[in-house]
Amino acid sequence: MVKNSEIDLGNRNTLMTGKNIAIVGATGAVGKALLRVIERRQFPLKQLRLLASSRSVGTSLPFYGEMIPIEVLSKESFKGIDIAFFSAGGSISEKFVPDAVSSGAIVVDNSSVFRMDPRVPLVIPEINGDDIQLHNGIIANPNCSTAIALMALYPLHQEFGLLRVIASTYQAVSGIGARGIEELETQVQALAEQKSCKPEVFLHQIAFNVLPHIDSFFENGYTREEMKFQNESQRIMHLPSFKASVTCVRVPVYRAHSLAIHAEFKKTLSLAKAQEVLMAAPGIDLIDDPSKGIYPMPIKVEELDQCHVGRLRLDHTSSHALSFWVCGDQLLKGAALNAVQIAELL
Repeated sequence: MVKNSEIDLGNRNTLMTGKNIAIVGATGAVGKALLRVIERRQFPLKQLRLLASSRSVGTSLPFYGEMIPIEVLSKESFKGIDIAFFSAGGSISEKFVPDAVSSGAIVVDNSSVFRMDPRVPLVIPEINGDDIQLHNGIIANPNCSTAIALMALYPLHQEFGLLRVIASTYQAVSGIGARGIEELETQVQALAEQKSCKPEVFLHQIAFNVLPHIDSFFENGYTREEMKFQNESQRIMHLPSFKASVTCVRVPVYRAHSLAIHAEFKKTLSLAKAQEVLMAAPGIDLIDDPSKGIYPMPIKVEELDQCHVGRLRLDHTSSHALSFWVCGDQLLKGAALNAVQIAELL
């Protein structure tokens, strides 16, 4: 075990170009995914600092075959850091992101705190990567469902001109972290043994059930999670007129989100052209042969960088609309992978 988390990685990357990186919330699901993505993509790394709460003191995480100890997050944690990934929730970002920026770090934040701040770029590299040039020390990562959906919607928008979307999400329990996974596992086991299961993390039983309730409700009847889709999409696509009506649903799936999307466009479209556009788009694969049982499924995109899109069909009520199904790993393209891609652009 190394003595501190500022491990010198010069033998694996070029020190002249390597960056000093900090991960806030390193012990969480997204934090651990960030570590794996950084290692797998061989991000040019000079030093690494893993930060978490005092509860994680004495623990360590594997990286490049070594164990990196966790340090307690503090205002002084960002001295000498070039890029700081934040994945510890909104309250932590509100408190510590200003300290990181004042220390000279560029922050890539995975919370919702800065996403709608006009001074902060909200970025999906395949779509609006150039927006990072507008940063003032902070770049925001979009909501996971928004990121996965736009991987399919944006290339179609470029070709046909997107007007509006009606969508339903099918979001995995890991979307709220390890607690969601543990609750589903506990309830499945209890019900298999014909025991009662009391919900603690979710408002209702999640095992063998679906919950049309993610985040808090607004007066208009939509939840905060549902409105994120429209508001964030407008910023990312530079499309202020875009409208979306979304129902967000939590489903008893451990990992990877899915969305059923009905999209309406300005131009008349053909199925063949839509398929051609999606096959050429970066970051997404067309998986679409329903007669053979071939279509996207959350279990097939676990730990994959690429999102999958399929079940493409023209809306038989409109020549300007397309329906499809898209799946993606929300811990990767919905969080960690997108964050590292932003850092690669930096």
